[in-house]
Amino acid sequence: MFSYTKLENTAQYIVKQFASYGYEVAFHEYTVYNKIARNIIVSHTGDTHPEEIILVGAHYDTCFNPGADDNASGIAGLLTLADIIRQKNTNRTIQFVAFVNEEPPFFKTKDMGSRVFAKKARKSGENIKAIIILEMIGYYSHAIHSQRYPPLLGFFYPNKANFICAVGNWQSQKLVKYICSRFRHHTHFPIESYVGPGFVPGVDFSDHWSFWKEGYTAVMITDTAFYRYPHYHSSSDTYEKLDYESMAAVITGLSNVVIELAI
Repeated sequence: MFSYTKLENTAQYIVKQFASYGYEVAFHEYTVYNKIARNIIVSHTGDTHPEEIILVGAHYDTCFNPGADDNASGIAGLLTLADIIRQKNTNRTIQFVAFVNEEPPFFKTKDMGSRVFAKKARKSGENIKAIIILEMIGYYSHAIHSQRYPPLLGFFYPNKANFICAVGNWQSQKLVKYICSRFRHHTHFPIESYVGPGFVPGVDFSDHWSFWKEGYTAVMITDTAFYRYPHYHSSSDTYEKLDYESMAAVITGLSNVVIELAI
């Protein structure tokens, strides 16, 4: 059953962490089911082009389960990136957003937190140059055939679930290529990429979909969710399943990518 209290407790934790890094926390609020839903926003303001935004996001709700990989791992990555980047000098603004209501029953509806946010951003003319969404970044395996794919794609990708993946649509292919190139420059952790239509199952299963709908360039960074994780949307999605060393390597690579995008 959906617990608004638990959702609010999670939001308060995120706010506390952002504030502890010295950020001024803002909220994008809207009403759903007669409750206030909040996207949580902090910004690292750019020095010379503050109106140009690099957005990094992750959702903080879960699908009626503990949600360690989906998506506490993404939120942990978001918070860590905000901490790493806070003392860096950038020309563009880097915006960190914890999105609410990504999971059912809100998924791909008008009440999805990122959908409301993206529509508002487009309407107000926000100059968002690139969007990176962290969606499940915590599970890895070196076992053969631990990684699965949609039909036919398995011929072109590794069978071991020991990599992170950058996923984009055709409009986002340049950003996917840039992320992978710069990520490989800064870390030896494996990264793969997929660029293609959203009808492939899982390709648009996160908050980047909301920004694609508004014509923004957005990429999902993911461990590929149910294509490798046996505990997806399950009560067994708990913290001890995660590979924290690999998560740290992913965030180290991404921190440099985000900084370079904002220079």
